[in-house]
Parts: sequence; C-alpha cells; structure tokens
Amino acid sequence: MTPVIPPALERPHFIGIGGAGMSGVAKILARRGARVAGSDTRDSESTAALRALGARVHIGHAVDHIAPDASCVVVSSAIREDNLELVEATRRAIPVVHRSEALAALTEGRRTIAVAGTHGKTTTTSMLAVSLTGLGLSPSYAIGGDIDAPGSNAESGTGELFVAEADESDRSFHRYTPEVAIVLNVELDHHANYASMEEIYASFETFADRVVPGGTLVINADEEGARALTARLADREGLRIVTYGEAPEADVRVTALVREGLTSRVTVSLGGRELTFRVSVPGRHYAHNAVAALAAGVAVGVPARELAAALGTYTGVRRRLQLQGVAGGVTIIDSYAHHPTEMVADLEAVRGGAEEGRVLVVFQPHLFSRTSELGAEMGRALALADACVVLDIYPAREDPIPGITSELIIDAARAHGADVRAEHTKDAVPDVIAGITGPGDLVLTMGAGDVTELGPKILARLSG
Repeated sequence: MTPVIPPALERPHFIGIGGAGMSGVAKILARRGARVAGSDTRDSESTAALRALGARVHIGHAVDHIAPDASCVVVSSAIREDNLELVEATRRAIPVVHRSEALAALTEGRRTIAVAGTHGKTTTTSMLAVSLTGLGLSPSYAIGGDIDAPGSNAESGTGELFVAEADESDRSFHRYTPEVAIVLNVELDHHANYASMEEIYASFETFADRVVPGGTLVINADEEGARALTARLADREGLRIVTYGEAPEADVRVTALVREGLTSRVTVSLGGRELTFRVSVPGRHYAHNAVAALAAGVAVGVPARELAAALGTYTGVRRRLQLQGVAGGVTIIDSYAHHPTEMVADLEAVRGGAEEGRVLVVFQPHLFSRTSELGAEMGRALALADACVVLDIYPAREDPIPGITSELIIDAARAHGADVRAEHTKDAVPDVIAGITGPGDLVLTMGAGDVTELGPKILARLSG
C-alpha cells in the first residue's frame, strides 16, 4: 500500500520526541517522508534512531525549536500545560495534536489490530509485529517498547495490516477504529485518571464500541476484569467476541501449557482442532499473550498453523524480562513490571531460571499515585523474591504526594516476611548487589523508570 501522510502531519514538531510512544509515531512519519522535528530533555537511543531517519532533534525545550512552518505540535499526556514549547504553539495558533490522534490518523486505510489491557500490551503487540513480518505480510506497527534494537518500536510497512498498542491510561485508545481489538485484562491502575473500576469498565466499553461493524473483540476468558467486561458487551450488535484462555468455555482454549526452562510449549483448541506451538519467552502470562495474538491474527485471516509457527520465533522485547548478561555466575534480567500483577507474573516466570540460586530484585516504584494506591500489594509481590532492594519512587510526570514514599512498599514487604532494604542512592546499588549475590543467583532490575540503567553497572561490578 502507498504510505499516506495526513496534511496536518507533514511538518510535525514532537514535544518529548524520544518517548516510547512518541518516537514510534515520529519514526513512522519520518519513514513516510514527513519532515519530522522535535525536542526532548536528553539524548537517548531513540533520539539517535530518529536522527538516523532524518529527523531534527533538539535537546532541551525552547520556543525557537518549533520551526516557523510547523504544521502541528504533537504532545503526549506526559507534557505539562506550562511546557515552553506547548505555550508557544498555543500563542502561534499552531494546531496541537495528541500522540494518539496522530497514530489514529496513520492507521486510516489499514486493517488495524489494536492491543489493549492493563498488562501485556507491549509484548502482545510485539508478538504480532514480529510474526506478521516473518510471514512476509509487511505490517505497519507502533509499540511502546523496542523489540530487539533501538528504533525497532515502529515500522511503516507496505501491507494492509497495522498493529498498534492501545493505551488506556489517559483514555487515548478511544481514538482508534480497529478491525480487531484485543483486551488482555482489566484492572484498576492509572489512579490519577481513574477513580474506580466502574470508570475503567466504562472506558474499555468505549474502546470496544470503536471496533468497526462486523469486527472482532479478542478477550481473556480467565481474568476476572476481562470476564466482567465480556458480560457487559454481550448485547453489542455487530461485534464478534472471541474469548481465549484456559477456561473450559474459551473459544480459543489452552488445553496444555508445559514449561520448558525459560520457554513454554502451548497447545490450543481452535476451530475444532488442536494446535501446538512454542513460546520462546518465560512465564504463563507470556504464553497467554501469544494465544491472544494467535486469535487476533486468525481473525484477520492469517492461517493459524503458519501464525503459530511464526509466533515461536519471537524472543522478547527490550525491558520485558530481557537478559542483560551473566557475570560471576549471576544472571541479570531487566523487567518493566511496575504493577503488582506484573511483578508477581515476572517473579514467578523467572523462578525456574535461577537454577539452585536465589531470585533477588532491585525495584524502583513508578509514580506517587500508583504507590499510594498499590504500595501494599507491591510489597506483597516483592515477598516472592529471596531478597530485594527498593529505590526511591520514580516520579515521571507527577509531583510528590506528602507522606507517599517507598517506605509504604518496604513496610508491606517486611510484613510478609521479605528480606528487603531501602537504598536511596542508585549508584550504591551495584556494590550492594555484589555483596549479597553468589553464583547461580538471578537479579531482576524491575520498574518502569530508569532502574534499567543499573543492569550494565551491576554486571560491570560483578565482573571487576
């Protein structure tokens, strides 16, 4: 298909261009021939990848970074209203476009698969992107993380399919009109934007209502929130609902799931026949993500057996249980988990990879609001580790909340018998880990902030 650039996006300026979601949209536009520019607070692998595509990237925010002929300014929900460039765009009457609006415009004319859910969006979107690409279908895709290298979170393909990670955190997934929507799970999160589960359900219902008439919703049959959403959508006309999971009533039913080290072998019953395939990443939740991807691909007409084989070639996405290396007999793995459900899933997934050693965690809480609401559950999750180090809260876009600190998590972890210590200085962590690990141990650096930077430093310390 001939790539199209919407007129408003021909000369875009991105505020926060290096962000996971923003950089993906910017890369697709650059590959389609748009004159892309933007700014960010620091250089990164993403900004380097964008420069390689011809984008003009400024470090720091300043009003003169916006070109005189900019067609629009693209922002995400993380950009504050008092950002210098956003204020300047308003003063100059330059159209301000939310990232999700830009992505929705890029999906026009394509058969879109939108992947939503409280957890697992990036992995499932990546699984589809890798497998569909491997089958020669040349999909376009936009993912909230890099698949295997800097810059690999987005592609402007020539095929008719577009796979997009659909973010519920700010309700931006309401802007898409997918042919197939996936809902992996429905839990309360993003407490700054949602006050209750009722608000969450209503938001996911709106997302489901955006599926094109005659389209398909692929939804988890095992998870409580997804089941409740399915019941709420049961009377929707023109919406085909396909459930997946281990539940006996699932349309795509997992009949066997055998763990083999850090991989799994999955058997599903699909369309009256059984199909077995390998999932090359660890954990039951990743196997279920692969089944969701399989159901979605089949819904757009991809042969099930071919897609299952292609899914087996997926080896992971950066920061999702990504192996950082081994030094001194200690394995370092990076985990993006920041919600208690994700933390439990990743800890259970790696437990078998620790051989005879222990599982230790370096955890960095993400957001004050999330810690306020879920800190006790985070502490309970950390009790699954043999020992853990808890850092200060990574604020991201939030201001501090009085009385909300990592101590909430630490106290809860200790109440559940965890061996946990606080560490307020990230630079001290490599020495701390070196002092408490031994051959055969496995260390998870865990969280959605900059804790990921500690993996290489820990490896260097253990190698010294």
